[in-house]
Amino acid sequence: MSCYIINYDLNNSKDYESLFKAIKSYGTWAKVLKSCWAIVTTKTAAEVRNHLASVMDSDDGLFVVKSGGEGAWRNLDPTVSDWLKKNL
Repeated sequence: MSCYIINYDLNNSKDYESLFKAIKSYGTWAKVLKSCWAIVTTKTAAEVRNHLASVMDSDDGLFVVKSGGEGAWRNLDPTVSDWLKKNL
C-alpha cells in the first residue's frame, strides 16, 4: 500500500461532491487542505489519476504524487496530523 497526495483545481462546474466521493472510495483518506487530500491504496498514481479524472471536467487540473514517506506541515487539524504521521 502506498500513500498518494492529491491536489486539484476545479475550474468551471466545480462538482466537488463527485470528486470527494471518488477520493473517499479509496477507504483510507484524509482531507489535508482545501484542495489537497491524501489516500492509501494499492493502485498506481496513473490509476488514481484516471479514476479521479473520470469525474472531473476536461479543463480541471489534477496532480497525484506518491509520498516518499517524509513530510512536514503546520497548523493542520490534529486528526489530520495524526493520520499523516500514521500513513505517509
